[in-house]
Parts: sequence; structure tokens; C-alpha cells
Amino acid sequence: MSMDELTRLATLYYVDGLTQQELSERFSISRASIARMLKRAQDEGIVEIRVRHHPGQTIELEHALMQRFGIERALISVSHNDQDRQRAMLAGLVANHLDRSLTDDSIVAVGVGRNINAVSEHAVSNTRRSATFVCAIGGYYRGGEAMNSDHICRRLASRFGGDSETLYAPALVDNAVVRDALLANDAVRPTLDKARRADVALIGVGDIHEDSPMVRMGWFSPQEIQELKRHGAVGDMMGYDFINIHGEPIRTETHARVIGLTVDDLRRIPDVIAVASESGKASAMLGALRTGAIKTLATTDSIAHTLLTLEEATRKSAA
Repeated sequence: MSMDELTRLATLYYVDGLTQQELSERFSISRASIARMLKRAQDEGIVEIRVRHHPGQTIELEHALMQRFGIERALISVSHNDQDRQRAMLAGLVANHLDRSLTDDSIVAVGVGRNINAVSEHAVSNTRRSATFVCAIGGYYRGGEAMNSDHICRRLASRFGGDSETLYAPALVDNAVVRDALLANDAVRPTLDKARRADVALIGVGDIHEDSPMVRMGWFSPQEIQELKRHGAVGDMMGYDFINIHGEPIRTETHARVIGLTVDDLRRIPDVIAVASESGKASAMLGALRTGAIKTLATTDSIAHTLLTLEEATRKSAA
């Protein structure tokens, strides 16, 4: 089926209420084929299915997070056993927040990661804008589209309306000398400057383990991860700004080889949205919250409860 035919099929099923059997008879194809076509309509972004949770389910938890961490808002999704579905549910909440808050002149600095990519996949808007989505970190061919800020920017621009701006530089270079030269380059500097002037930053928070995506892609070796752990690192922001559980920076040699925004840059952006749906990221999220850079926390209810408990426990131990 063409995209127009898929759209017609999806409209008949989801809007007009025809059954799969009725569609099978109308299109003279099997019910199994109808089911596959409806699934394809979802995959192609023609159909967006969301479950809207009643605010009463999470409102108290959101208020507790805002009060405890001094953030402006919390977007809390109900936990799900299936990690992909959990990521999709949370991404839908973030996409809704962006749809409500973005305007024609908004600038959005975009990071990388599976959660950030999921936001672009689940973004749906009836409002066409002239926003700008700009890469907050350079490109990297390994890891697929989830690790490609340019790809995510283009999809967000197509879903919300506006333009995307590519950062014409690799995410990781050989040494600090090359990095400094690229940062001064006329093709790179204006884009990063625009990202620093963003109204919104959409970032992921990573945890520290020897089988992380960053290790699999070759950014860090298992030995470097072990060394980071010995220095107290619990996670990273933007993929390379490592922090301990108190939000303090842990610098590495790799930090001087990455082209992208830093935590100091993020602190100057009015709405930094940190997204994490994986249960193993609670310590990393706590450290990220304690940097003071995050204004909007997007996570699950189970992670949120863990964050509140962990914050109290580590605050008492620190005292």
C-alpha cells in the first residue's frame, strides 16, 4: 500500500470504527494483512497511539520531586515491564510537553540517546511552527539513528514544524588540539553558539557500566569505565560529562575530545529536559539533578520513588 492508502486504511479503522473483518472485505485482502498494514501505519508515524494517565496518579510524586530538587516540572510515566513500551510512554509525555511549550521562535538544543530518539519518534502536533532544532553534539556513525543528533533534529523539525541545523563536526575527535581547531571553525562555532542560546535542551542521562552503549560504540573502553567508577562516577550527561552522585564533575581525557555542549552550557538554558526511562539510571539521574542544570525531569514513577529515597539516604550520609 502507498502512504495515502495506509492513511485511508488507518482512518477507517481508528476514526470511522470499521472492524478488521470489514476492512478485509472492503480491500479484498486477508485480516492478517490488514493487521500488518495497521502495524505499518504505526511504524510510519501515520498513527500515534497514546495512553493518557490521569493526573491524580502522579501529581503528588511530581510535586515531591519539584520540591526536593528545585526543578520547575516533572513528567512522570507509569512504569511498564516492557522496556521499549516504557520508553515510548515516557517519550509521549515529553513530546506533549514540547507541543504545548514550543513557539515559532523557539530554539531547541538536541542531544542523543535512545530516549531522545524516542521523543522524536512519538512527536505528533497539529500546530505548525517555525522553531529551530539544533544539534547539541557532533555526529557519530556508530549506534544508528539514536546516536545521531542530526537525524533526531530533522525528525523533530518535521513533526513539530521548523528547521533543523546540523553541527558539521564529529562527536569524538583524536585529541584536544583537533577539538579546539574545530570549535573555532566557522562551520562549527555558529551552530554551537546557537545551541548555547537555546530556549530548551533535550538531553539523555547515561549510567556507568562496562556494557553501556558508549562502550559498545568504542567511545570508552571497559577499563576507562572501571577507572571512572573508582573516581566515583555514577553517570553522564550528554554522553560524556561524567558526574558523581553529588552532581560534581569527574573529568577524563575523553572530555577534551568531544564536540558538544557542556554541563556549564546547559545551566544557562532556561528549560533543560532530562529524559531517562531505564530503572538502572536512578543514581545517574540523582547526580544529574544535583548539578542544578535540569529544569524538567522526565522519568517513570518507579525511578521517581527511588530518586526520593536515594536522595534522602545520600544526603544523610553526606552530612
